[in-house]
Amino acid sequence: MNLIIENMSSEPLYGQIARQIREAILSGKLHSGEPLPSIRHLAKELQVSIITTKRAYEELEREGFIQSAQGKGTFVAPATTQRLKEAAMSRMEQSLSQVIQMAHTIDLSWEEFQEMILLLWDMEESGG
Repeated sequence: MNLIIENMSSEPLYGQIARQIREAILSGKLHSGEPLPSIRHLAKELQVSIITTKRAYEELEREGFIQSAQGKGTFVAPATTQRLKEAAMSRMEQSLSQVIQMAHTIDLSWEEFQEMILLLWDMEESGG
């Protein structure tokens, strides 16, 4: 698994690990039932603490992306449409929260914000 850790990022290390594994699952690069590296192996590979990788795996397991079987390892969980939709919506909420904070920072009015969203929505719908 090729994960890239950026030590200078504002995103915590465990978050970077979880995000990249989550994205690999959502994009189909990792499939249901596929084994993941052990916590120790991944920590060694990424040169981070075992606690960091354990926290990333715990987050992914809580979100339903992976499953751990004691003595067998950690695997990509079977995909369900509802789980995938809920996870995507959760990430959207986090992203939108950041966008709203930015809008407040520049004193963007609700009307200007709506106009921007509608414009972007229309551009995406038209493929451009």
